[in-house]
Amino acid sequence: MKKILVVEDDVAIQLLLKYNLTQAGYEPTIIADGKEGYLAALKGNYAHILLDVMLPNLDGIEITKKLRQEKVKTPIMIITAKNQEYDKIIGLELGADDYLTKPFSPREVIARLKAIERRMELTKEEQYVAPKEELNNVYVFEDFTLDLDQVKVLKDGVAVKLTPKEFELLAYFVKRAGKVLSREKLLNGVWGYDYVGQTRMVDMHVSHLREKIEPDPKAPRYIQTLRGFGYRFNGKEKTLV
Repeated sequence: MKKILVVEDDVAIQLLLKYNLTQAGYEPTIIADGKEGYLAALKGNYAHILLDVMLPNLDGIEITKKLRQEKVKTPIMIITAKNQEYDKIIGLELGADDYLTKPFSPREVIARLKAIERRMELTKEEQYVAPKEELNNVYVFEDFTLDLDQVKVLKDGVAVKLTPKEFELLAYFVKRAGKVLSREKLLNGVWGYDYVGQTRMVDMHVSHLREKIEPDPKAPRYIQTLRGFGYRFNGKEKTLV
């Protein structure tokens, strides 16, 4: 049975999540205090962390930041209110894997968790076959270099700081250079789910990527928009002598 840490101070949401997670075969641990939740996340062996943004003593954004700094790789799903758009974006920037906006349905929570698990399994499979099937793990372009083995991006020789999701998205684009990718395709490939209305998250990450790798983000050379279709990566690799 997979253990899930739920850090949420709203009693009604606590009860809702505890009942439905248990019914779905998970073992939830409920904590109402932010600082206590952070310490539990450090010590416990959890499959997922559900984390409210507004918490006493330590908020969810700070908890996410601290956990990622401590190299805790457990998938984090932040829970925000409708008017917390800024917190949602910051949470994703700091390394959260997904977000839920209140009010949400229990079925959506379970579906999101299952999607994260499927994506993690696919990632493990890709890592397993990579040494045999993927000969080129370093992609060199005119303005930047993507190193999949070192999980590193260099722009004009200087390291570019990408969030985990930004790196995954860039790698997904580069491996499919020249192909038109819809937002739904990108959601499935990088985030692992295709909920209607979540495509804005793709646009947000593409915008951030452009700011970091494009010579001119307002006139992108690499990640180009095809109105009505999605995006296409047009980078041409340099030939190394």
